Amino acid sequence: MATMLEGRRQTQPRSSPSGRETSLWSSGFGMKLEAITPFLGKYRPFVGRCCQTCTPKSWESLFHRSITDLGFCSVILVKEENTRFRGWLVRRLCYFLWSLEQHIPLCQDAPQKIEESTGVQNLLSGRVPGGAGEGQAPDLVKKEVQRILGHIQASPRPFLVRLFSWALLRFLNCLFLNVQLHKGQMKMVQKAAQAGLGVLRVAWDSRACSPALRVLLRKLGGLFLPPEANLSLDSSEGLLARAVVQAVIEQLLVSGQPLLIFLEELPESPGPRLSALGQAWLGFVVQAVQVGIVPDALLVPVAVTYDLVPDALCDIYHASAPLGLWTGALAVLRSLWSHWGCSRRICSRVHLAQPFSLQEYIVSARSCWGGRQTLEQLLQPIVLGQCTAVPDTEKEQEWTPITGPLLALKEEDQLLVRRLSCHVLSASVGSAAVMSTAIMATLLLFKHQKGVFLSQLLGEFSWLTEEILLRGFDVGFSGQLRSLLKHSLSLLRAHVALLHIRQGDLLVVPRPGPGLTQLARLSAELLPVFLSEAVGACAVRGLLAGRVPPQGPWELQGILLLSQNELYRQILLLMHLLPQDLLLLKPCQSSYCYCQEVLDRLIQCGLLVAEETPGSRSACDTGRQRLSRKLLWKPSGDFTDSDSDDFEEAEGRYFRLSQQSHCPDFFLFLCRLLSPLLKAFAQAAAFLHQGQLPDTESGYTEQLFQFLQATAQEEGIFECADPKLAISAIWTFRDLGGWRDGVSLRPWDLLGVFQQHTWFCSRCRALQAPGSTCPLLLPAGRISKD
Repeated sequence: MATMLEGRRQTQPRSSPSGRETSLWSSGFGMKLEAITPFLGKYRPFVGRCCQTCTPKSWESLFHRSITDLGFCSVILVKEENTRFRGWLVRRLCYFLWSLEQHIPLCQDAPQKIEESTGVQNLLSGRVPGGAGEGQAPDLVKKEVQRILGHIQASPRPFLVRLFSWALLRFLNCLFLNVQLHKGQMKMVQKAAQAGLGVLRVAWDSRACSPALRVLLRKLGGLFLPPEANLSLDSSEGLLARAVVQAVIEQLLVSGQPLLIFLEELPESPGPRLSALGQAWLGFVVQAVQVGIVPDALLVPVAVTYDLVPDALCDIYHASAPLGLWTGALAVLRSLWSHWGCSRRICSRVHLAQPFSLQEYIVSARSCWGGRQTLEQLLQPIVLGQCTAVPDTEKEQEWTPITGPLLALKEEDQLLVRRLSCHVLSASVGSAAVMSTAIMATLLLFKHQKGVFLSQLLGEFSWLTEEILLRGFDVGFSGQLRSLLKHSLSLLRAHVALLHIRQGDLLVVPRPGPGLTQLARLSAELLPVFLSEAVGACAVRGLLAGRVPPQGPWELQGILLLSQNELYRQILLLMHLLPQDLLLLKPCQSSYCYCQEVLDRLIQCGLLVAEETPGSRSACDTGRQRLSRKLLWKPSGDFTDSDSDDFEEAEGRYFRLSQQSHCPDFFLFLCRLLSPLLKAFAQAAAFLHQGQLPDTESGYTEQLFQFLQATAQEEGIFECADPKLAISAIWTFRDLGGWRDGVSLRPWDLLGVFQQHTWFCSRCRALQAPGSTCPLLLPAGRISKD
């Protein structure tokens, strides 16, 4: 909203005698000032719908009909209207008065109810084998329960909660221009809850906080998992700790208090995207609903996006030691000092996706389960040339470690929690708005790495915004186009150079060096919008790699016919190869459906054109006889291995690249979106060719990252020099090569696979034909897991 208001102020006539701006942002080249609206039609699109396959009733009922009519509000802005009082003094003390008026319900008998819960009483009485009550005095066991309960939570202190709310609002107002929330999304959540929300309880990681900070957070409503909960399944201390945590979750759900669980790891943390701790907390919630303690629970995926991650949060992310009170206070003071009197403040958006019923998901999700295969079973025979067919089966790739609470569940319940986590994370990513800095970083990194004039950048920024809106995603900005670019470039000023050129125009040049890595991280926020088209474009590029020169004219590439079978095979190959943390496919979506979706997207965006060959059945032929035989008897979402028969039907369908004028640039733009990851994989394959490799997985990751940095200095490919990409490459190769008794790693022949999608090998610079291998073959090695 602040950027929109700023844009409106820019369009008003100025009272300056000179009649022109004093900064570099003059409009001297006579371009018409254009305003950007965050929607294409009359209403803003509704994003973040829940899965219609797994939760159809929630998709239909838990929806606010007037959500598109309502606007935004800044959740950190408190005005006189938000209090019960009026007057000039209220306008100066409105934050303090608002915090005093907050209702904080107290539950004094919560510890007693937890001790009297069924699970804790079964352990205390010894009715459970291996329980803590066997052979121990009841008083000692009750003291142990109270100790564990004291580590998990404490009764919220109303004074501290109000004081912290006031201080947090003041701090966020100094740090952000605004933190916007759609009022329609909030109305939707309140209507679904059918009750007033209580004190928000937040599940924190005890390893990231010092003991003093944990005490403070518990008094503010925080929850911490006791370390005994991760003990072995046959440990009496572990059984008791998990029973107490389960009782705490049940008490929270019965009392109707909201619980915030972080299912995604911190943005800068290396490792898997899904949080092991978040899955453990979610497992307790699923178990409470399954045993019938509460009839149902509503899950609301939440996403938070920033123009740029604030410096204070970056300091906390990179802290090696647990965060303490003094460390956190110093980070806050440094952030306030750096932003004092500075206009370089950040915008943020909070997104609440559509709620859905957990009970409905538990009942319906199990019907969508099918067979699963590891990456080694899926792709290793193809990489080694033993077969050519790509299995149409779900990939089993679990990078998130399983903690003690999740391991205590049944195997099918563990799979249920992991699939539910993927659903929630996919919904939150789909509802997140794209910020202006992500669009700017994408344009500078993938289209204009050598520099671009501001007049040209204005048009391309507007074009990319329209493409995002056309795909049903939201953007987190609006207002005058020039003001939006000024705001974005001011935030990215550490990574770009602005040169004043003729007639008031500007030349925007990305700074060569590590700053390109930061631009690549920002541009990754745009990848979910174009992911299907990017996978399809890389698949087409892989098919063309051995047929035409990579730098050949577009007309020559458009002559070649691409069969639907070949496209399906390449899409499946990429889909299995890319990490699940990147694709975030819903578990209920089959591989065949995803291939068809990718192909449809390429046709819709105009890159592929159907080519009817003589004697072949028309691509739009939907004959009743064929439909009745193949499709009409199948229930919705029932796609099994028998659907591979449809691949045979597609043998007579062919496509060719469109010859429209915009297609070459858009095709290369889509391929470049995945280029940082694919290039990192190709460089990792070249790195594994070197001798004297380390013996541990962490050693591989560290040396690969150093290799990526060295290659970036030599070749200027800094967007690949990212530790997260190094970890993804090592873990993918580990899954593809497979562990044998924990020590053996078979030869990898991967370089040719990646060259098909990146045009050349970063080592030998040799073009590769489909199915061929690089001259630099990877040797057999020995590796041991940490």
